[in-house]
Amino acid sequence: MFGRSTYPQPVPEHSPTPVGEDSLERVTSEIVDCFACPRLVAWRELVAREKRAAFRDEDYWGRPIPGFGDPRARVLLVGLAPAAHGGNRTGRVFTGDRSGDWVFRALFRAGYANQPTSVSADDGLALRDAYVAAAVRCAPPGNAPTPAERETCRPYLEREMALLTDLRVVVALGQFAYNVICTMVGIRPRPPFGHLVEVPTDRGWTLVCSYHPSQQNTFTGVLTEAMFDAVFTRAKELSGLG
Repeated sequence: MFGRSTYPQPVPEHSPTPVGEDSLERVTSEIVDCFACPRLVAWRELVAREKRAAFRDEDYWGRPIPGFGDPRARVLLVGLAPAAHGGNRTGRVFTGDRSGDWVFRALFRAGYANQPTSVSADDGLALRDAYVAAAVRCAPPGNAPTPAERETCRPYLEREMALLTDLRVVVALGQFAYNVICTMVGIRPRPPFGHLVEVPTDRGWTLVCSYHPSQQNTFTGVLTEAMFDAVFTRAKELSGLG
């Protein structure tokens, strides 16, 4: 273990979880103790050892990242994977990187977060009616998980979604997350991905697409704060809060 965390300590072994006995706490424990993908394990640990110069005095988390937020959330955000020097450093999804700055500012403006910043796992951030997760739980080299890594991680997201029993809206942050969710739900034919594209599902919630708040999109104006805010305005409408 590379650093401190507020997450529960993992148990050494996991037997199959009977239906009805699962919990978000159990999923979290299993995620942080996962070593299923050798390439991702090697990369996340290498990054945590070598560090970025700006964070050389910090302890890196260097492990998989569970979801975070309100267990009674009606809105779930799904990103691609933790950033090497963001979530992989801080131990919390979308925390400590510029994409996360965009995510939590938007959640704060929409009333889902108690503060607009997310810099560490113990910074006091709390979410109300929202939950944030990633399709892949370890930081991948080049921000590009393999298909096998994507499929290995997918059951964690499926379990989190099943346990969020009040869920009404799932926001896919980027095409990677969109494709993962469509595969999970069995959406066919699959509408082309695009900002604010909506896809109804037979699970009681609506899938809403957003461009990912990566620097590639935010620095170039492909995604603006007004466009991002529109996603959460629509999520509120669909979840009955608008």
